Amino acid sequence: MSDSILFIAADPREFTGFLPHWQQIQPLPLPVHWARTGRWKGREVHAIANGAGADRAFAAVLAAPKSSAICNIGFCGALDEALRIGDVFVATKVQNGSRSWPALQPDDSPEAPSGAVASIDHVAQTAAEKSNLRATGASIVEMEAAGVARASEDLDLPFYCIRAVSDLADEDLATNFNAALKPDGRFSPIRLMTQLKLGELIRLKQRTDLASIKLGEFLAATTF
Repeated sequence: MSDSILFIAADPREFTGFLPHWQQIQPLPLPVHWARTGRWKGREVHAIANGAGADRAFAAVLAAPKSSAICNIGFCGALDEALRIGDVFVATKVQNGSRSWPALQPDDSPEAPSGAVASIDHVAQTAAEKSNLRATGASIVEMEAAGVARASEDLDLPFYCIRAVSDLADEDLATNFNAALKPDGRFSPIRLMTQLKLGELIRLKQRTDLASIKLGEFLAATTF
């Protein structure tokens, strides 16, 4: 097993702020939606985006080259009302309703809020649902971390989870993202475009662009 780090996300856009810090980037031929390999801080690194959901994230880990540590990254919804758009959050544990997994803290990183992550099987659409998830003790919500945590446990590898906020705790999502999610874990552009209004589309892009940049800056300053 090489001294390498595997980063798992749902969508390639979640890597756009981080990959500019890599060198020698090349496509990585794997049975996943998107994968890259390269060098970062003198180590081999791999990036995989295989769609939304724990099962697709679990499969991505198993398909990847053997690594010495695994980190789940990407966007997330805030459950804690103190979290703002672009804030980076470092998990201390991941919980999916039936069990939980501990998440390690990086050896060195910028200051960031930390705590529990709620990992669920759908997009949390409403402030009411986010409030219910907050009552479980979680501070953010997302869809892949439980799958990455389970695979890391099966492989007996160190597990990290670092996310950036793209929607707030006290707001409803007007777009039904769950209805637009395809079986392959990707969102249908056609289904989204039939729902999204121009203002919402612009706001969504601005938020995810900011979250990706902030996440990339945080990861670039982090040592695992």
